[in-house]
Order: sequence, then C-alpha cells, then structure tokens
Amino acid sequence: MPSVYDFKPRFQGLLHPLVSRLATAGVTPNQVTLAGIGLSLAAGVAIFCQPYARWPLLLLPLVLLLRMALNAVDGMLAREHGRVTALGGILNELGDVISDAVLYLPLARIPGLLPELVVLVVMGAAMSEMAGVTGIQVGASRRFDGPLGKSDRALWFGTLGLILGLGVEAGSWTDGVLALMVFLSALTVVNRVRRALGELA
Repeated sequence: MPSVYDFKPRFQGLLHPLVSRLATAGVTPNQVTLAGIGLSLAAGVAIFCQPYARWPLLLLPLVLLLRMALNAVDGMLAREHGRVTALGGILNELGDVISDAVLYLPLARIPGLLPELVVLVVMGAAMSEMAGVTGIQVGASRRFDGPLGKSDRALWFGTLGLILGLGVEAGSWTDGVLALMVFLSALTVVNRVRRALGELA
C-alpha cells in the first residue's frame, strides 16, 4: 500500500547538506534523536496545557515536519558518517514510540475529540512500531510497511491539527478520522507481520 515513507529517499536527499554540516560540527546521532523527543514533549505539553487554544494545534504540522527531519538526520549521521551504535539503535526505536505518546496523547484534552479514540490510535502506533521491529527478531528486515507508518501518522495528525487550529469544530467527522486511523493502524500491524513472515518463506 502507498505510504509517505516511499518519499523518504527524496526527503533525505534534501537533508544531505545539513547532515554534512552537523557531522563536521561534531553533532552525534543520539543528540539529534534526543532533540526530536524534546521537541515532541514541548509541543505535547503546550497542547496539554492549552487545550482550548488554537496556536499549539497550528504549530503541530511544523513540529511534525521538524521531527520527521530530525528522524531522518539521526539515521543519516549514523550510517553515512560511521556513528552507528547499539545505544543509538535502541534510542531510535524507543524515541519514536515515546515521541508519539507525548505528542499525540495530549490531543485527548482537545474539546470534541474522543479521548478513547486518541488513546487507541497511540496504542496502535506503538503496536505497529513493535511489529516492525519484531521482523528483525525473527530474522527478517525491519518492516516499515503502511498504510499508517510513522510518517503517515504525522501527515494525518498534522492535517487534523491544522484544521482544528483554523477553527473547525471537532465532532462526528473527527470521530470518523480517528476511528479510521485505528483501523489503518491495525492493518499496518498485519501488513508488517505478513511481510516479515513472507521474507522467511
């Protein structure tokens, strides 16, 4: 199924000059990973503390774009500049799940959004990332299949935040969007498991 992840090589190509400068400056991949977590935490705290304000929601698309860039940069720094470490691999995977939780769970406080659905989407995000990692555990590759991988979730939540931030009231349409995200998260888990097992067949 199509996924925003398919555009990752082009996105990385745009970031190469920045990665080279960061490497020259001595910035480590782990520092970039931690910066991404910090950015997500700061945005999540803003949404949690200001659930009736529009500005945190309007900033959400920008925060998610920056987070995607940081996620790409840390991997490029590690692979292309010989800075791959075991700790970095662990931080990279844990960082994605932690960042999703601290950034998306506060949306449950937004008036009109069903907290239960927000929680289910975040749980689905964690399970889909776990399903991707378990591919390695059974001898397959780390799976990034969609339709609702990390980058896809960022697009969905960024769009949702922008619409709500522009003043559109939450309601049955947001319930439908979140319910669809729950379904797509479950489908993502199934796809990643099937593709990992398919590699071993």
